Amino acid sequence: MLQVPKLTIIMPVYNTAQYLPRAFDALLKQVNKAFKLIVVDDGSTDNSVEVAQSYASRFPYFKLIQKENGGPSDARNVGIKYIDTPYVTFHDGDDWVDPGYTAFFINAFEEHPNVNLVSCGYWIDYPDKKERVVGHPEGGFLTRGETYLKLTNVFGSPMKGYSWNKAYKTAIINKYHLRFDRDISLLEDQIFNVKYTSVARGVYYTQKPYYHYWQRKGSIIHQPNFKKVADNFRGNYRVWHKIIKTIMKDREEEKMRKKLDRSALRDSDAQ
Repeated sequence: MLQVPKLTIIMPVYNTAQYLPRAFDALLKQVNKAFKLIVVDDGSTDNSVEVAQSYASRFPYFKLIQKENGGPSDARNVGIKYIDTPYVTFHDGDDWVDPGYTAFFINAFEEHPNVNLVSCGYWIDYPDKKERVVGHPEGGFLTRGETYLKLTNVFGSPMKGYSWNKAYKTAIINKYHLRFDRDISLLEDQIFNVKYTSVARGVYYTQKPYYHYWQRKGSIIHQPNFKKVADNFRGNYRVWHKIIKTIMKDREEEKMRKKLDRSALRDSDAQ
C-alpha cells in the first residue's frame, strides 16, 4: 500500500549522470517512503536525462522536468511550482543521503507542530580521502536570532546556509512567494534561508548527519571566477540587510507589545 506523500524532494540536475545512480539508489533505500521526487534537468548535455528516466518506474512518485539551462536557483524555482506536499527539501544531483533522511524531516515536523524549519547534520565526502562529519553532536530548538547566527556561520556554526540539509513548510513558501535569487551564483541558499526565517519562527535542528555532501572538482562552487567574487559581496549584503531589517522590526514589535501590556495593566488597576 502506497503511503500518502508528505515530503517533496527537489533535485536540480546538470551534467551529473555519473553520480545520479548513487543518489537515486540511496533514495530508494529510505525508511520512510512517503515522499515525492522531482528531478529538474537544467539543460544537461550528458545523459543525465536518460539516467533519470531509467529510475522513474522504481519510485512511487517521480517527476522529471526538462528545461533550458538557467542555473541551480532557476531549477529549484521551477521545482517549487510543482510541490503539493506539506513539506519540501532540496537535494543536489551529485550527493546522496542515509536511509533515515526523509524520516527525520517528516518525524521532526509531525512531532513538533510549531516548528517551521528543520535542519540535519551532514558528512563531507571526498574522492581521495576519508569522509568527515561536520560539527559536534548537538541539537534542539532555536530562536530566530540563534538561527541567523547558525545560518550565517557566525562562530563557526556547522548548520550553515545550505538548503539540502533543511526542510521547509510548503504553506510558508507559497504564502510569502519565496524563491531562490536567480541573478547570483553564490549564497543563494543562504539568502533563501534568511528570507524564510524572517517570516517563519520555530526551528528544530540536529547535527546528526543524514546527508552526504560530495566534493568534486567540476562542481560550480569549486570553479573560481570574477563573477563569484562580486556575487559573494552581493550575497552577503542581501543576507545581512534582511537580517538587520528583520531584527529591527522584531524590536519595534516587542516595544509595542510591552507598551500595550503596560496600558492594559494601568486600565486593570484603574477599575
